[in-house]
Amino acid sequence: MRIAFVIYDGMTALDFVGAFDPLTRLKTMGFVPGVEWDVCALARGVSDGAGLSIAASKVGGALGGYDLLVVPGGYSARELAGEGAFVEWLQTAADCPLKASVCTGSLLLGAAGFLRGKRATTHPKAIAELAEYCREVSRERVVDEGDVVTAGGVTASIDLGLHLCQRIAGREARVRIQEQMDYRRDEVL
Repeated sequence: MRIAFVIYDGMTALDFVGAFDPLTRLKTMGFVPGVEWDVCALARGVSDGAGLSIAASKVGGALGGYDLLVVPGGYSARELAGEGAFVEWLQTAADCPLKASVCTGSLLLGAAGFLRGKRATTHPKAIAELAEYCREVSRERVVDEGDVVTAGGVTASIDLGLHLCQRIAGREARVRIQEQMDYRRDEVL
């Protein structure tokens, strides 16, 4: 399994790391030993909205060939949704069988055309913006539409990561990863 984690200037670091941590534990905890990942960006280094620098392991190039694409949100996602070059880059992931987003990352998936005819969720303050890209906006924490999974606000990134772990490796893997992370949400994923 190959995962592409997208990063960009102005993203929210927790959106990225909250999904990255449980998904990479699929490999480090031995559930799916063949998991590989790239941190993908259009520049070698990006900074989140607070100035945290993160280096990409893959710069530019098509996003095709991955099994899972994960797109974080952030204040700059609203601007990037209207930026042709960034949206076109995301569209190169069209053949990726599973696409996921956290928070306003759903606006980016929507701008790329991946939410047409689907239900989706996002940060509560971006509900109106998301409505133009999907069939129905939901206020659920995680919305799974088969080939696209969207998660709500920032902390929903951990829920998304765990949900995807369960889809990929089963409930037992998700439970064990959640326990290892000491993540104690009351809601059932």
